Amino acid sequence: MGSIGPDHGGHGKGVREMSDRLASDEPMGDLEVVATFTGPMPTGVSVSHTGRIFVNFPKWGDQVTATVAEVRNGETHPYPDQAWNSPSGDDDPEAFVSVQSIVVDPADRLWVLDTGSPMLQPTRPGGPKLVRVDLDTNKVAQRIVFPADVALPTTYLNDVRFDLRRGPAGTAFITDSAASSGENAIIVVDLASGEAWRRLRNHPSTKAEPLSDFRPLVEGREFMKRPADGPPAPVDMGSDGIAISADGSRLYYCPLASRRLHSVSVDALVDRNLDDAQVAATVVDEGDRGSAGDGLESDDAGRIYLTAYEHNAILRRHPDGHLETVAHDPRMLWPDTMSVATDGHLYFTANQLHRQPDYQGGVDRRQRPYLLFRVPIDAGPVLLR
Repeated sequence: MGSIGPDHGGHGKGVREMSDRLASDEPMGDLEVVATFTGPMPTGVSVSHTGRIFVNFPKWGDQVTATVAEVRNGETHPYPDQAWNSPSGDDDPEAFVSVQSIVVDPADRLWVLDTGSPMLQPTRPGGPKLVRVDLDTNKVAQRIVFPADVALPTTYLNDVRFDLRRGPAGTAFITDSAASSGENAIIVVDLASGEAWRRLRNHPSTKAEPLSDFRPLVEGREFMKRPADGPPAPVDMGSDGIAISADGSRLYYCPLASRRLHSVSVDALVDRNLDDAQVAATVVDEGDRGSAGDGLESDDAGRIYLTAYEHNAILRRHPDGHLETVAHDPRMLWPDTMSVATDGHLYFTANQLHRQPDYQGGVDRRQRPYLLFRVPIDAGPVLLR
């Protein structure tokens, strides 16, 4: 694994309106390749306020020696150390089991979201957790281990966002992207007490759309589960991408298997006096997001970024709802997680998720290296502190 220097590739075409974003295969956006990875496939990326870059590698079948790493001097290093990346089992509360997302919060602290679910297996208490690492000392400063009524056996903790103004130490919001056999939800976490609760449990906005309504195409082929020894089946992962509005009033989210974007009142999510129906009453269908996608992100100018795995692109949604393309490139095979950094760039991974054996009849069609890109956006991160 390693990184290479900026690669502008002559693609400084800027942002183009949605209406003509796919007029040709001409790349769009001033893309730079920040890092390349020749080992396991990455999902998450986050950039600290001082420019440190962190990535994670979930255990989905590749050989993963460190599920969380920092990119330094062209190499990846286990973070915060190898011990934290060496669990004794899938229920180890004091080590990372299989990490799906890492996020630098508004106070410049790194939070590690551990699924506790290698190979998407059922979770066991001790595995699913949220861990805070102090970037000044590179030491773990807090562990929130989720009980069995918060992280269900079917739970897959996908991504997390923060508002440090809510509660004594702030509040976190996590998507549970469980398959259709499980329960999708938004998990709310009080960072002071560690108490967590589930909201929008199996609400339609958190569920995958049925195959009759949603048939995604990636590289010209229907994106479905295609095991080597069984019939094809629809992709059925629910609430996945998550982003918080610049003023902290709305939480945006979307299922992996959907082209719809939804939002919910943050006031309602955190109010323990409201029942599920009252919270659900604040959900807004924000409309067609332009493409099926994985990650969501927001900036301090009030805009939402949406990965578009059907189109090798990243889109941007303005407050009035109109969409434009920030980046489009044939190398952007399955853009996954995004991070808005204080340097005015949007960082994101492209990991060829759809080429994994589970979606290709048992054949691994991924081609290394996997890529970490950045693109300038003239905005900064949402810092609710």
